[in-house]
Amino acid sequence: MKIEEGVELSRYTTLGTGGPARAFARPESDAEVEELLRWAQRRSLGVAVVGLGSNLLVADAGTDTLVLKLAGELAAVEVDGEVLRVGGGTANAVALHRARAAGLGGFEFACAIPGTIGGGIWMNGGAYGGDFAGVLERALVATAEGSGWLTPAELGLGYRHSELRHGQVVVRAELRLQPRPPEEIKAEVRELNLRRKEAQPTNRRTFGSVFKNPEHELSAGRMLEACGLKGHRSGGARISPKHANFIENAEAATTADALALMAEARRRANEQFGVQLEHEVEFLGALELPEL
Repeated sequence: MKIEEGVELSRYTTLGTGGPARAFARPESDAEVEELLRWAQRRSLGVAVVGLGSNLLVADAGTDTLVLKLAGELAAVEVDGEVLRVGGGTANAVALHRARAAGLGGFEFACAIPGTIGGGIWMNGGAYGGDFAGVLERALVATAEGSGWLTPAELGLGYRHSELRHGQVVVRAELRLQPRPPEEIKAEVRELNLRRKEAQPTNRRTFGSVFKNPEHELSAGRMLEACGLKGHRSGGARISPKHANFIENAEAATTADALALMAEARRRANEQFGVQLEHEVEFLGALELPEL
């Protein structure tokens, strides 16, 4: 199994920013993941997984960790009755396609989440009223000590949250779905994709939603729009003129540019609404937002 050094993570993030990883590998089995986790543990290295690179902001200086990109059988899909058996590295779009072909519904919401199964479980990704907690039966989580199956309750799934930590890797999962005519699934996915395209900058380089929606009458996007932040720019990054809870790589942006926009957005939301926005995007490397 090949372990590479200095791989530029900007190639693997949807925003297109970020520096090199200390080590990088593409495991294709549970055993290889466990072996890599032990390798990192012996060297006191942290471990992170990059799926499709969405919902991820990597420091410009890179990260002193082992970064994994699951491949092979860990990115495969198998239908077993009403259960979809998927690898942690399986793209949500691939899993949804297989579910539709098998006449299994309930995963349609994932058409709006451009990531992988493992990432969706890690953050309990959701959209349009659905989330992973609602379809996940159990997940196989690997650690340096071995692998074990965990239920949604054991994973601590909540709103855009799980209790998983770096050093734990979702290698497989089982999704419990329901029979539904493929034509109905296709029609709903078409409608959801249309709604997403109308509301979000789907044709721009972003990492997805920046902040979690707060407990407030306004969503994060509406709040930041009310703060006058649509189109606000820092270096090569800008807050989307279409949806204020997205940051676009407008022109050779850096992670520092995106972080500056996040800091300004939090400052204005706190100043105008008394709300401390919590970022939804995962940080990798030495990244930190200033205290409010």
